[in-house]
Formats: sequence, C-alpha cells, structure tokens
Amino acid sequence: MSRSITKAVIPVAGLGTRVLPASKAIPKEMMTVVDKPVIQHVIEEAVAAGITEIVLVTRSGKASIEDHFDCHYELEAELERKGKTTILDSVRNIIPDNVSITTVRQHRALGLGHAVLCASPVIGDEDFAVLLPDMLINSHGLETADLTAMASAYEQTGIGQIMVEPVPMEHVERYGVVDCSGVELSGGDTADIIRMVEKPPMNEAPSNLTINGRYILPSRIMELLKNTKPGAGGEIQLTDAMADFLKEGTLQAFHMQGKTYDCGNKAGYLQANVIYGLQNPETSASLKTFIQTLDL
Repeated sequence: MSRSITKAVIPVAGLGTRVLPASKAIPKEMMTVVDKPVIQHVIEEAVAAGITEIVLVTRSGKASIEDHFDCHYELEAELERKGKTTILDSVRNIIPDNVSITTVRQHRALGLGHAVLCASPVIGDEDFAVLLPDMLINSHGLETADLTAMASAYEQTGIGQIMVEPVPMEHVERYGVVDCSGVELSGGDTADIIRMVEKPPMNEAPSNLTINGRYILPSRIMELLKNTKPGAGGEIQLTDAMADFLKEGTLQAFHMQGKTYDCGNKAGYLQANVIYGLQNPETSASLKTFIQTLDL
C-alpha cells in the first residue's frame, strides 16, 4: 500500500485577531506577502510536496479565499486582450490542473482539533497533512523544501511526522514543545516523540524544539478527535489528540532546515515580506537598495 500523502487540511476559519484591524474585512489568509496571499504560499508548498487534494476548513466571510483559487474569466480575457501574458499566467496557473480544493465549514470556533475534525468526511480513512496558514516555511536555497523532505520521511517510515524548529530556551513558553528523550537533532533528522508539552516554563521544558504548524498525521487521529474533550482555552486541541495517539502509536519530530515566519502576528508578517521580497527577482534589487538607505 502506498504511503504517499495526497490530502492536506488547511484551517482558515480563524478571526485573525492578532492582525486587526487589517483582518476586519479581509481574511488574514488573503493578506499578501510580496505579490501572493499567504494562503497561496502555503498551498504552493503543499503542492510541491505532492499534495493533490486540499481541504480548506472555512466559515462565513471567507469567500474571497475560494474566489482566489477559482477562474476569473473577465480578468483573464482582459489580460489576454492586452497581451499581458506573464501576468495572465500568474493568475491562470495558481494551482495545477491535477490539484483540487474542497471547502468545508466550521460553524463554531471550537479549536484547531475541531477544525481538523470538520474535514473528516473528505479525508476518510487516509493519513493526511495539516498545514496552518499563519505559518510560512521558507526553504529558499535548500535542495529540498522542508515539507517535501518531511513527506519523504513519512513515505520511508509510515510514521506520522511533526515539524519542529529550535527556538531560544527563553521563548519556549510561547509554543508546544516536543520531548524526544534528549536525542540531539539536526536539520532533516527525525526522532520518536515520547510526549508533547504545551507552553512549558523554561525550567520545565524538555527541549527547545517547538511545533511550527506542519503535521503529517495517521488517520487514527480523526477517530481520537471525535472523543477529545475541550482542553486549553475551552477548545478541542489537536495536541491533545496527538498526545492520546502516543499512548498507542508512534509520532516523530522532523527537524526543519529552513525558517518559519508567523504571519498571524504583525512582526512576523512584516519580517516575511522583507525576506520574501529580498528573494523575489522582481523586488530584490530595489528593496535591498531601500534597506541600505535606512538610518537604523
């Protein structure tokens, strides 16, 4: 049986309170990093890793996300008429023809675990990926993008993978942290997880390896989510379901090599625009020149 991951759940039902007022009328996922909405960067990452079925877990007021990935006949006709072929291609070829995007509704904001569970009718009994749209994983300059490498690790082992990134120990209390029994990991390495700790105090953290919003999970997680009780914040937490799975199975930490940018907060969003702007051939030179003129 093939172990390839072809389905991914992307929860986009959040209110985006950390980037208000920008997200009052515009979904936070549609805020642009350089010339693409954040959600497009994430879906392109998934497609590059072999994902062909995207499930967006959405809510009312988010129709612009679906519209972005749909055809816009009038715009395309006008661009074609004016001979603007490069721009036309960027609009027309947002996703390959073999990739489908399905939407399901999360009618109540009951947490990430509940959002993932809302996708279960589409996921069925298959293993699946979860990608958080706030988090951009920048793999620029790497031979293999981090999500692609993590998918390969899953294909080789059949074991669910959770992407992790080291942070300074004084920052671990902001994140979910994995315990790999003290195993030292470098970029591209994996190790079995024995437990996960949510936002531990620095002196109680088992490591500085933090979960950064990319998961490849066994189908069993969906069954566990059905019985997961509300946890932190009174919400159904994906972390709790994964912790329950560790009592009966194995999950591994995959140590990424790139860099995470949290576009769900203003500082992370601005940092992403600078980095991606410097890496974009169209904007790199002028942005670099502008930065050099700043009296910082």
